[in-house]
Amino acid sequence: MTINASVNVLVVTYRRKVIDDAISGFARQTFERIGASYHITLTEWNHDGDHIHVLFKAHPNTEMSKFLNAYKSASSRLIKRDFPHVKRRLWKEMFWSRSYCLVTAGGATIDVIRQYIEKQGEE
Repeated sequence: MTINASVNVLVVTYRRKVIDDAISGFARQTFERIGASYHITLTEWNHDGDHIHVLFKAHPNTEMSKFLNAYKSASSRLIKRDFPHVKRRLWKEMFWSRSYCLVTAGGATIDVIRQYIEKQGEE
């Protein structure tokens, strides 16, 4: 069975810098929990104040749009519930922006992508 590696970037609404280590860890655990139902395995995770980068492996038949919508919806609700201070920084109910970037990593090695994600937020 072929497993596809993909990179996903999720951005906070209005690019508000609300993601700290605690929120990132919580979001990561939520990603792993929901991802298991979709046969998705987390490989690398890193965050900056206003976005996260995720490297993961998924079965080629995985319905990525369904997974990402489920993840964004659940994590948004749970983050706002467990980290109420975030609501004061956002103008509307959404935590994540409506858009997302999803790129399959066909040509690059996992190590190259992992290094890219590890360096996010260092600047």
